[in-house]
Parts: sequence; C-alpha cells; structure tokens
Amino acid sequence: MGELIHLVVSGTATGAIYALAALGFTLLWQASNTVNFAQGEFVMLPAFMMLFFIGTLGTPLWLAFLLTCPVAMLLLGYTFKRVIVDPLIRHGVIPLVIATLGLAIGLKQLVKASVTAQAQPFDSAFPNGLLTMGTITVSYADVGTLLLAGMIVIGLQLFLNRTLTGRAMQAVAQNTEAAKVLGINVQRMVLYTFLINAVLAVVTALLITPTYLAKFDMGESIGLKAFYAAIIGGFNQARGALLGGVLVGVLENLTGAYVSAAYKEGVALLLFMIVIIVRPEGLLGKPEERKV
Repeated sequence: MGELIHLVVSGTATGAIYALAALGFTLLWQASNTVNFAQGEFVMLPAFMMLFFIGTLGTPLWLAFLLTCPVAMLLLGYTFKRVIVDPLIRHGVIPLVIATLGLAIGLKQLVKASVTAQAQPFDSAFPNGLLTMGTITVSYADVGTLLLAGMIVIGLQLFLNRTLTGRAMQAVAQNTEAAKVLGINVQRMVLYTFLINAVLAVVTALLITPTYLAKFDMGESIGLKAFYAAIIGGFNQARGALLGGVLVGVLENLTGAYVSAAYKEGVALLLFMIVIIVRPEGLLGKPEERKV
C-alpha cells in the first residue's frame, strides 16, 4: 500500500506539471482561438534562460526564475502574439497551427546550434531527500511540486473569478462581441492571457527540468503530453487541463511500475485516443458552437 501511495503522489506531482503546460493550451484557445504547438519549446526556452542567469551572472535559482519571468513575458507572450498570432489568426486556425509547428522546429534548432546539443543538469527548487510518514515515503520534490502547482492553479482561478480583470478576460473568452459592447478592451485581455501563459511556461520549466534535464528537444515530450492532457480534460475547460494532467501522470507511473516501463510513454496517447472516440469534448468539456 505504501508503494502504491508513493506512485500516486509522484504521478500526481508529475501530472500537475503537465497540467500547468496544458492550462496554457486551454487559456490561449479560450481567449483567441490559438493552438500553440510550440508550447513545449516555450517550456524549454525558460530552462536555458535560467541556466544563463545562473551560469553568467551567478544568480541563485530563485533569482534566475524571477529574472526569467519578465523576459519570457516579453518574448513568449507579447512578441509571440504580435509577430505570429495577430497576423495569422484572421486567416483561421490552420495557418496558425502550421506557423507554431514551424516555430517549434526553429526554436529547437536555434538552441541546438547556438547554445548546446548536450543535456545540461538543472538543480531542483526543493531539497533532496524523502519524507517518511509511517509506511508512506514521498520525496520533498514531489511535495513541493504539488504545493507550488496547487497554489498557482488556485491563485489563477481566484484571479479569474474574483478580480475585475479576470472576469473581463472570461467575458472575452465567452463572447467577444458582447465584451466589446460592455466596453472591455478585448485586445488587452487577450494579451494578458498570452503573458500568463508565458509565466506558466517558466514555472513548468522550473519544475520539470530537474527530471528532464535542460536539452534542446525536451519540449517535444512535454508539449505533446500537455496537449493530450488538455484534450483529455476538455480543451474549453481550465479545470479539464488539471484533470487531464493528473490522469496522465498517475497512469504513467502505475503503468511503469505494474505493467512495463516500455509502455509508460504510450499511456497518454492511449488515453487521448479513448477520450476522443468516446467523449470528443473531453471529460469535463462541453460542446461549443462559438469561438473567438
């Protein structure tokens, strides 16, 4: 029983990281009908940004994280929206999908050629060691990941539901024309969503890179699993991203431990295919006829 609980807690921690990246997928889709297939690379870049600040300026990890956030907001939020999304979104989703796929390839090759092709170690934000409670043993990293991811998700939900700006962002996501009539600055609210997505990418990088290591292709697996998680939970529901991420993380751990490690990476794809066939709108999603 202790081993099972350990696997579930560890899988939930990993799933929470997937959920943060998946949350970016759902937020961008709700706000601007944007599907960003470079989301994984948006996690990879902040990892190397933090390593740059640590290695070049000698900053501690927490300061490197704080310095990376505004840089990511500028490059992965504002610049991404203005240079790629705004010119292409008027032509429909497909050109934007193609552009973000190309962006993902370009970012990987850029980092590989200009930084390094070798995997770089990345320190954990949490202490090493295990926390033992009776027969249950969990790592401090898993506990810290769950607490940090949980605080971010709860904080984001409180921001969206309890603040004037958050409610305006939800109004834009639900009905753009009505939001304009009410005097809401639609473009500003959409920009806020892109900035939030950039910060979520930095947090995801902070949590996942100690396990994945900082490497130019680390975003492939993260982006794919985050996309699966968003679809599984419901692409039009922020809560769905959390559910999808946790399901993928836990089932991966259980499959690796009790079935075979060889099948672990296929869990997300299998679950994705089942949900698409049985419930295309996702476990918590609902059919929608209208999108921005």
